[in-house]
Amino acid sequence: KKKASLQQSVISWKQTEAENQAASDTFGTLDGGKTMTRLCQNLPRRPVSRYSLIFILTVLACSCPALGKKKLYIGALFPMSGGWPGGQACLPAAQMALDLVNNRTDILPDYELELIYYDSMCDPGEATKLLYDLLYTEPIKIVLMPGCSSVSTLVAEAARMWNLIVLSYGSSSPALSNRQRFPTFFRTHPSATLHNPTRVQLFQKWKWTKIATIQQTTEVFTSTLDDLEERVKEAGIEISVRQSFLTDPAVAVKNLKRQDARIIVGLFYETEARKVFCEVYKEKLYGKKYVWFLIGWYADNWFKIKDPSINCTVEQMTEAVEGHVTTEIVMLNPETVRGASNLTSQEFLAQLMSKLGGKNPEETGGFQEAPLAYDAVWALALALNKTVGPLRAKGHHLEDFNYNNRDITAEIYRAMNTSSFEGVSGHVVFDAQGSRMAWTLIEQLQGGSYKKIGYYDSTKGNLSWYGNDKWIGSGPPADQTVVIEEFRYLSQKLFVSVSVFAGLGILLGIVCLTFNIYNSNVRYIQNSQPYLNNMTAVGCMMSLAAVFPLGIDGLHVHRNVILKPFMCLLLHYLAYGSMFTKIWWVHTVFTKKDEKKDKKKHLEPWKLYATVGVLLAFSFLKFTREAPKGDLDVLIQPLLEHCNSEKMNTWLGVVYGYKGLLLLLGIFLAYETKSISTEKINDHRAVGMAIYNVAVLCMITAPVTMILSSQQDASFAFASLAIVFSVYITLVVLFVPKMRRLITRGEWQSDTQETMKTGSSTNNNDEEKSRQLERENKELQKIIQEKEERVSELRNQLSERQALRSRRRASTITYQNHSPPPFSITQSDPRSLAPPPGYPAPASDPHPVPQSFANSSSLYQSDSKISRNKCHTSRLQLLYK
Repeated sequence: KKKASLQQSVISWKQTEAENQAASDTFGTLDGGKTMTRLCQNLPRRPVSRYSLIFILTVLACSCPALGKKKLYIGALFPMSGGWPGGQACLPAAQMALDLVNNRTDILPDYELELIYYDSMCDPGEATKLLYDLLYTEPIKIVLMPGCSSVSTLVAEAARMWNLIVLSYGSSSPALSNRQRFPTFFRTHPSATLHNPTRVQLFQKWKWTKIATIQQTTEVFTSTLDDLEERVKEAGIEISVRQSFLTDPAVAVKNLKRQDARIIVGLFYETEARKVFCEVYKEKLYGKKYVWFLIGWYADNWFKIKDPSINCTVEQMTEAVEGHVTTEIVMLNPETVRGASNLTSQEFLAQLMSKLGGKNPEETGGFQEAPLAYDAVWALALALNKTVGPLRAKGHHLEDFNYNNRDITAEIYRAMNTSSFEGVSGHVVFDAQGSRMAWTLIEQLQGGSYKKIGYYDSTKGNLSWYGNDKWIGSGPPADQTVVIEEFRYLSQKLFVSVSVFAGLGILLGIVCLTFNIYNSNVRYIQNSQPYLNNMTAVGCMMSLAAVFPLGIDGLHVHRNVILKPFMCLLLHYLAYGSMFTKIWWVHTVFTKKDEKKDKKKHLEPWKLYATVGVLLAFSFLKFTREAPKGDLDVLIQPLLEHCNSEKMNTWLGVVYGYKGLLLLLGIFLAYETKSISTEKINDHRAVGMAIYNVAVLCMITAPVTMILSSQQDASFAFASLAIVFSVYITLVVLFVPKMRRLITRGEWQSDTQETMKTGSSTNNNDEEKSRQLERENKELQKIIQEKEERVSELRNQLSERQALRSRRRASTITYQNHSPPPFSITQSDPRSLAPPPGYPAPASDPHPVPQSFANSSSLYQSDSKISRNKCHTSRLQLLYK
């Protein structure tokens, strides 16, 4: 009976199983599990024998191998080939994790995870086709696991439409950290921006405030660099140079060299890294002055791999990359800790090597990322295990998931977002953007091999430093050429020498001023406007005195003293202004018309002084690096002291324009008055010579000193010697002739006043006689012009009378035959041609009277005719003389 009852139960179970299989192929296994559960519940509860129980278990084991476990399917894309063949090592690691999870009784005891994977070749186009197959081919996948960043971008953006969670194990693009665009995306591979906090920490540790970057123009590196720029800006660090390239980095590397980049962050793939450092070697952009920061996921011997695209040897590449620093996400837990999988990192590596069949890890794609794929499966299993209870409380089960069920997706999302466990890659935890938070390993290439020099925990901001960093120089290089500011002071020997000449010139000025004041009552000195000459002497002495502050720099006084330009302007207007005033008034008086000249021939001294005062008042209104000796990475910045202002160029234009016009006008006036002789200002020719001297020296000195402004000794020597020479020449030209005249002629103050008056009257009479002769000469010239006009008129009248006489002779020829002889014209008295009284008779007339005029002497026989023409013979003779 027991056997018959058991057989009947088995038959009933098989019929139910066949019905369920016919109803749905997709959920056949799960429904079979439910049927098996119901069958087990409906089995007879009466005691059975040991053999009967064995038989039942045997039948159940043969009919239902899963023993009621429901399968959950994971759709994965492993790039087994392409740009990054990470699936070669990541797929075995994921399968190892699945085996351990399925054998665990404390994790998803009622479920079995199964992996359905394809080769995406790290190609978004191929991944699109494979994603379609995963979504529209049974069974339903509960989670998607892509690999590459480009493929993950495509999958994560489309997964939201099917309410699918996406968990990536190999995507590092910062663009994936966007919850609005990728709301269901998680990754166990940290974002590439996780390198940036470590880099900023190192910049601050080594006290660098200026860096440069060079990147390959791809989306992952561009977004990483944008994030770095924001972080360094917050830390007060400047990105001075930012270069990018597509395939050829030659131009970008040259720009880094030209702009003196020292601390350089490089973001590019391994193949481009070899191209970059080949150019780095050519440009000598390596050594103790430079530090390169690279990505740490290159192969350890990446710079020794022969690449036909570069023309550098292995030795040259090794020399160029020496000392660079890498930052790498910690993908293998450095500590011996057993995590959720009950394996240490070293045990995991041993099992992975065994599963790979002894392949060389360096030749196996994705070997470094294999721990991340392993922990990704564990993170998914633990999150699904965490959702079982909440879903059961809501009346849902994981096996009920379909692409329209948002509740199950929301529970899985919450479980993933709160995941936290120890894995073989370290502590696994996700941030608000779904990116893995991990430690960063810091390594340095020392002697051709990488050495660990520290770790950085970005979650806690903790830097673990080993202190074994090694530099080519004495320490970390400077982030830029160190510029040492060094004041350049004037040569003291040159200053003393010029000061001696200036002091002698001041003594000469004092002598000239004393002489001019002492002899101010001498008529000759008075006629030279001594007060203006005194001003010139004082201005010259002040010019020489300005040489001293011109050479006094910060070595002697405080740098805020600005006495130099004020004194130079003041002395220029005082010395040159007085000379300009003289020459101006000479030109004004002696180039006017006679009637105005007579009015101004008496100069009023106050007008001269007023002109100088106006010029003085105007003066109050205006107001390369070297390499040091030795092999040091520093430059000396020589500093010179200059007076400057906010609108320096404007004021320089105004001052130079005004002074230039004043000098040119002074030269013009001196040239115009060079032939004028006047009593009131008898030294205007000497003043003109002094003006020529000042103008020439000023026009030469001004541009030359501007060119030599960076050479303090040359600039001071040129400016000071120009002042000294112009002052010496001015004093000698103006005062030495006066001294010589007074010494040779004895016209001193001690002489009697009569002598001075006689001497002055003699000079005065000569000048008045000269003016009188000039006036008489002009009057005689006018008379001559009038007489010449009268002679011309008389000649015309004479010609007319001769023509009339000829006609009369022709008419009287017939009359002569019967009339007396013709009347003979008597000759005029020779005494009538005698010279007038008081004038000597010339021996011979050098200008004989023309024949036509001699023949017409009969016209002037009677006084009445002469009076009628108002021309006497004596006056006519004088006229022709």
